[in-house]
Formats: sequence, structure tokens, C-alpha cells
Amino acid sequence: MNTLLWVLVGLAAYSAAALFLSQRGLLPSSVRVQGPFTTVHTKRGRDLIDWIATPKRFWRAWTNLGVGATLVIMAGMFLFLLVQGIAIARNPPAPSSVNQPQNFLVIPGVNDFLPLSVAPEIVFGLLVGLVVHEGGHGILCRVEGIDIDSMGVFLFTIIPLGAFVQPDEESQREASRGGRTRMFAAGVTNNFFVTFLAFLLLFGPVIGSVGVASGMAVQGAYDGSPAAAAGIEQGDRITAVGGVPVGNESSLDSALLGTDERTVAVELDGGESAADREARTVDVERSLVVTGSVAGNPANISVGDEPIAVTAVNGTAVHTRAGFAEVVGESRYAELETERGTVTVPVGAYLTRVAADGPLAQSGAPTDPGVIVTAIDGQRVVSSTELTRVLDSTEPGETVAVELYHDGEIETWEVTLGENPQDGSGFLGVNIFPGTSGLLLTDFGTQSYPAGTYLELLGGDGGPDASGLSGAIGDSPLATVYVSLVLPLASLVLGIPNFPGFTANVFNFYSVGGPLGFLGTGVFLLANVSFWTAWINLQLGLFNCIPGYPLDGGRILRTSVEAVVSRLPIDDRNRVVSTITTGVGVTMLLSLLLLVFGPTLLGG
Repeated sequence: MNTLLWVLVGLAAYSAAALFLSQRGLLPSSVRVQGPFTTVHTKRGRDLIDWIATPKRFWRAWTNLGVGATLVIMAGMFLFLLVQGIAIARNPPAPSSVNQPQNFLVIPGVNDFLPLSVAPEIVFGLLVGLVVHEGGHGILCRVEGIDIDSMGVFLFTIIPLGAFVQPDEESQREASRGGRTRMFAAGVTNNFFVTFLAFLLLFGPVIGSVGVASGMAVQGAYDGSPAAAAGIEQGDRITAVGGVPVGNESSLDSALLGTDERTVAVELDGGESAADREARTVDVERSLVVTGSVAGNPANISVGDEPIAVTAVNGTAVHTRAGFAEVVGESRYAELETERGTVTVPVGAYLTRVAADGPLAQSGAPTDPGVIVTAIDGQRVVSSTELTRVLDSTEPGETVAVELYHDGEIETWEVTLGENPQDGSGFLGVNIFPGTSGLLLTDFGTQSYPAGTYLELLGGDGGPDASGLSGAIGDSPLATVYVSLVLPLASLVLGIPNFPGFTANVFNFYSVGGPLGFLGTGVFLLANVSFWTAWINLQLGLFNCIPGYPLDGGRILRTSVEAVVSRLPIDDRNRVVSTITTGVGVTMLLSLLLLVFGPTLLGG
């Protein structure tokens, strides 16, 4: 609330200062101020627009296509904002990172999801979007014989929000209704076309030139973990452990579980950008630590900034996960000695969710969170890794005995497995917390970077560890739009870190080849530019389709309502048009205000 208050105070101060300067004639005539909004006008560039507008038949045909698409999107935006506004007014959501007011601004560093590391690419995409949008208005003005009064930029205080082409009002009134509609729709039509071209480039030759480098990409190492103590850090790629090659996260896990040696030699590739650590071998002295936990875990352990050391299991000193599994053996319970005390817990794979329509729930098993799988068909399950391994060896339709711990009791349920949509193996219909008994138990302590998943979401080959789109969305052209909207918010939607683009600190995780391989790391710059250009232009097009004045959607709404009302047997047509357009515009404004400020002002 303090941040919002300071923003409002700043806006009030700017508005007061701008009004003071304007009333005393201290601002140039080309600068006009209305509250916190400022416009800068110019008449330069009109000759260039006249020349571009020469093929008038082409431009009319082009924007006729855009008018149809724009009307459909306008209706969709109206319904979306109306439903969202009503939902927020009735049941305000709690403030979160995604619904903070600053995150509705396309400003890197201010918007939490638009990092400064890709600010040049975002600014480039924004400039392209503004130029093609307002350029479209200008071209269609001349095509339809509408004079251009001025052009310029639109600022929110000192922050550029857009550009504009201001048609001459009298000339605009004299133009046909269809001509005005085409002129208003030209901007969003161009934005959507740029989105299409940028995605065509990205999903085609650009991503076709990027592959996932061999090894496990390191997003980081937990503070105080064995990996962090050995100097393994973000940007490294783990290529071997104890002489065993590592190709991805799965093979790293297998290599670590395959040895109970306390000290292992880990081979790393730090990439060309880090010459002092380009390729090196470090010795990691493993120790068992808890680096994360789920609320309500049976050990009642909550992990803060530092990992929690596990010193012994059932009275035996244990340093590795393999040693942990060996000491636990066939017992369903284990006594854990940690630096926070000693606790006895059931040992198995902790389920955070059991789908109500999934195979496990259909067997009659309990569905509330906190159920722990301890065995399947007599095979002991100590961790999420073992549960996944056992299920991978099963077939859909197979009936297995699933042993569960729940509410202090261990019971067995006969479950007919479904089909895993990822690999076709047996499927329980559950979400599994990584680790053991709701504790993220590790003897290493690295966090992987989902390089393959990002690449697959962008249409490339992400390799065996990738988890991309599946089902109807993944198999349809709508996947492009879905990816463009979801990747900058990946932590909220997909449960992986937000995707800022191919920044320098992740170059080491990818290889370059294919049709654009001759560009080297320039492929990553091209990927960033095309991705953010598509993303920004899509947002601009959608936003301007909102049917509210002064957006393009609001202007098209007016011409459309005029066309309908003109055919009705009523006298005061202008009043009816104004009533309808004003009502829709006010509804959209209120919905937008609720969407932006509702969670902060009304949420709990």
C-alpha cells in the first residue's frame, strides 16, 4: 500500500506542476498536458506517409481483413474484462506478484516479469510496435482522404506509452464510415501481422539453429549445500560425476545414486564467457541436507535460507541418499537426527495432490494432500525418484498394489493404472513433491535450469528432460499465442523460472548450429529480438482492441454502433450512439481499474 501511495502522490505532484507551467504559457505549443498525461505533437513526416499510401487498393484490402479480426477480438476483450472485473469486485484476490499495479506496465525493471537484462530487446519491440501501429493509422488516413493534423508521442508523466497520428477532425467527419473504421483498425492489424512475422522467424530458422548442450545446466546451488561449498554456481554445466558422463538432470541423479562414495569428482563446463572456469573438475564432499520442504510434512520441518543438516538415520551416520535408502531398508519408518532435533517419520513419496478423477482416487484411496506412497507391488518406495522409476516400468491398465501412509495408518489399495500422457507408462493421477516424505533431501544441492523445456515450448528439440505443451493446446496453432503469454510468467503458470530470453548467463546451456549457425551467439540476440517483438506487439494489439475511448476499439465501436443505429426508425440517433458507446467505455474503464488496482485496494 505504501508503494501505491507514493505513486499516487508522485502523479498528483507531476499533474500540479504541469498545470502550473501550462497556465503560464511556459510549455511549448507542441506540448499539451492533461493531468499525468502529456502529448508532444509534430507535423513532420507527412510526405513520407503520402508516398507509402500510394497503392490505395492494396491498403484497403489489407485493412478490410483486419477489421473482421478486430471486431472478433473486441468482443472477446469486452467479455474478458467484464468477467474479470465482476469476479474481482465480488471476491477480491489477495495481492500477489502478478497483480501488482506496476506489473501492468511494459517497463523493464519496473515490471517484475520484464528484467533489465533484456531491456534493449523489449524497447526495440515496443518501438517497432508503436511505429507500425501509428504508421498504419497515418497510411489509412491518406488512403481514405483524411488529412493528418499532427503526429507525436504520448507520455505518462515522462514514461513513453505510445505514439499517435491525429487526423484532422473536419476531414475525418467527411470520410465514409467504412473508411474511418479501416483507419482505426489499421494499427492493431499491423501489430498482429508483426507478431505473426516475428513468431514465424522465431519458431522457424532461429529456434531451428539452437540445441540443448550436453550436461546438466546449473541454475544455482543452495547456500550451504555441498555443491555450493565446492564452487559450483549458476552458468556451469555438469558433464560427469565420478567418471560417469552426465547428459541431463536424470543422468546426474542416476550417477549420484549409483555411488555411496562421500567424495565425488564432478567435471564442469563453465562456458566460453568464463575462461577462468571454462572446464574444470571439483571434488564435492557430500552430506545429507534438507534444502526445501512442503507445509505439513510429517517431520514438521520448515526450511529457511540455510539447509538443515541430517546427521544420522536410525542412529547410523549417513552422508548420501543411497546410504539413506540402505539404512531405511524395508522399514516404513525412520528416525531422523537433524541439527534441529530428532523425529520419527514415515518414509516414502509425498503426494501434494490426488486428482479426484485419477486412478488412485478411483480406487477409493484418500485424496487429501499429505498421503505418502511407501511401496508399489511390494517394491519399496523411499523417495519421489523411486516412485517415478517404479511407475516407468508399468503399463496403462495394469493393476498394482499401492501401499499408502495416511493419518498414522498404512493401508494397501488395488489401483488400475491410467496412461501417462508424457511417455505412455503407468499413471496414478497424482502430484509428487520431490524428495522424501515432504522433504527435499539431497546430498548435492544444485538447482537445474530447464533449458530443454524452454526450447521445446519455443518449438525446438528440448531433449528427454523437456516438459513442453501437450494435448489440444500443444498440437494447435494457438500454442504460439499461449507461449507468448505464458513464458514471462512461467513461475506462476508452469512452475519453472520466468523466461527472460536467451541472456548471456544461459548461453552455456545451449549449442548453436543449423541454418543460422554461422551467426554464433548472434542467434540468441535474434531469438530475443523476435520473441520480445512478438510479445510486445501482441500486447499492444490486444490492449488497443478494448472497446473504450480513446483506444482504437472504442473508436471502432462508435462507427459500428453508428452503422447499426442509422438503420433504426428513431429520431435522436446521436444520443443513442453516445449512450451505448459511453456505457461500454465506462464499463471497460471500471473493469480495467478493478483489474489493476482491485487486488491491492480490495484484496485481503
